[in-house]
Amino acid sequence: MPSIDDLFTHNRAWAAQMERDRPGFFTGLTKQQKPKFMWIGCSDSRVPANQITGLDPGEVFVHRNVANVVVHSDLNALSTVQFAVEMLKVQHIMIVGHYGCGGVAAALHGERIGLADNWIRHIQDVRDRHRGILENIAPEKRADALVDLNVIEQVVNLCVSTVMVDAWAKHQNVTIHGWAFGVNDGLLQDLGMTVNSTDSIEPVYRAAIQGVIAARS
Repeated sequence: MPSIDDLFTHNRAWAAQMERDRPGFFTGLTKQQKPKFMWIGCSDSRVPANQITGLDPGEVFVHRNVANVVVHSDLNALSTVQFAVEMLKVQHIMIVGHYGCGGVAAALHGERIGLADNWIRHIQDVRDRHRGILENIAPEKRADALVDLNVIEQVVNLCVSTVMVDAWAKHQNVTIHGWAFGVNDGLLQDLGMTVNSTDSIEPVYRAAIQGVIAARS
């Protein structure tokens, strides 16, 4: 495992290589950031937004927490979204789960972790809401199915937040996407939960849920 000193060594090597390959790169970063994309993902160290999407620093605004949860009591997440939407004028917000998520697995099996149990309770709510679906899926596929379902429900939570309701009421061009990332193959999966207006939430939600059932049956 690298040491703290190794991190500084790697940083200096990376910065020097970037400047050789792209002269003026860091000068450009000092200007106002104007990303088109926002990524809301899991804190898992295996899911780095920039590397997965091939985007440079400055091109994606990022918020991460355990199991990519968006809830109305989380002022941190909502403040970040508001800044992205109102100040940066992002055009796309991706809520991205990942297969093999420890938080989702804990919620699925009712495992106790500690203080994080209170946070994972939000995912258990998703589990309970879709218990009928999960019980009709093979046990070995349930964790991946709950990852998908959790993403879909978090997209809904974001869509009905005051930030997005107000943005869409003003006809702001912002689309929310629900994706999942495969740690085993490095590929993103579109879960079909793509919403660009308040009116489209319900039909897109129903279709996305059916997509999970079809994919995991």
